[in-house]
Amino acid sequence: MQPDVSVGISLLQKWRDSAAPQWQQPLLVLVGSVLLSMVLTGREWAEMFHQWWNIDTYSHILLVPLIIAWLVYLKIDDLKAEAPQGWLPGLALLAVALGLWVVGRLTGINLLAHAGAVGAVQAIAVTVLGLRVSTLLMLPIGFVAFLVPFGDEIIPQLQMITASIAIALTEYSGVPAEIDGIYIDTPVGLFIVAEACSGVKFLIAMITLAVLVAFTRFTSWPRRLLFMAIAIIVPIIANGIRAWGTIYIAQFQGVEFAAGFDHIFYGWIFFAIVVTIVLASAWKFFEQEPEDHGYRPADLDSIGWLNRIPAVSGSRALIAGASSAMILVAGLVTLIVPFQTMG
Repeated sequence: MQPDVSVGISLLQKWRDSAAPQWQQPLLVLVGSVLLSMVLTGREWAEMFHQWWNIDTYSHILLVPLIIAWLVYLKIDDLKAEAPQGWLPGLALLAVALGLWVVGRLTGINLLAHAGAVGAVQAIAVTVLGLRVSTLLMLPIGFVAFLVPFGDEIIPQLQMITASIAIALTEYSGVPAEIDGIYIDTPVGLFIVAEACSGVKFLIAMITLAVLVAFTRFTSWPRRLLFMAIAIIVPIIANGIRAWGTIYIAQFQGVEFAAGFDHIFYGWIFFAIVVTIVLASAWKFFEQEPEDHGYRPADLDSIGWLNRIPAVSGSRALIAGASSAMILVAGLVTLIVPFQTMG
């Protein structure tokens, strides 16, 4: 049975009509341009979704779209007071993002291709909505970057740090041990700080959470940076302590018992404990409520850097046509260049 296209069109029209009058056409241009971009970069979005859904390291990213929607919702009243004005220089940002996607696609570097695909969505938002509205939505637009799966690149370094912390604590606790890279030899057996034990899963999730908290609960940059530093350092140290705990328990209860305990504990229980520690340490220093994050419309005229950037506006038709053309050209490049290289 074929889907009823008229139903989808009707829902889109109702959604458009429910928006403020000055937002109706910009929203259609925004959604249409984003969809075209996502269709072109569909392979990258499919790869990213596969990682979000099937790889534990990136499972927290499934919550990122909900967080973005929540952040936008908090700004609804402010957005109603503004009228989106297309910003032509934003097309340069789109060109950079698409260029990054093309390079990533042609070189097979997934991180670049994924970053380009996500960056294109951000660039389209800035171009279609304009500088003033994009400034109001600075946090949710920026938070879109966390849709990109990253972290595998630092696993070897995290393994070494975890091993160093574990061996130091093991020796301090009186257990004789020798270390060779990520291998720790003890009287009851050889322990390996494997990739799964590097702590990258919770470090990346904590960084995502830390950025959200830093920009919704703090107003001063020193406190934001301090909180971010704590949110990075604490999970790394905690993971080293966890690795030591597994080794130490194994000395008295056996390797199988320690492995079973670690398997149960080193899940969301461990992450919840770390999050509780970090948030509890910062709770009394919070400076604002989440709904107060970012700028307000009344603040925009007094922002120096915003007023120094040329507000080169363009018609919605021009922006929609130019962005669509750039997206299609980028797609053609990925088809033509490999063919020329092979020839």
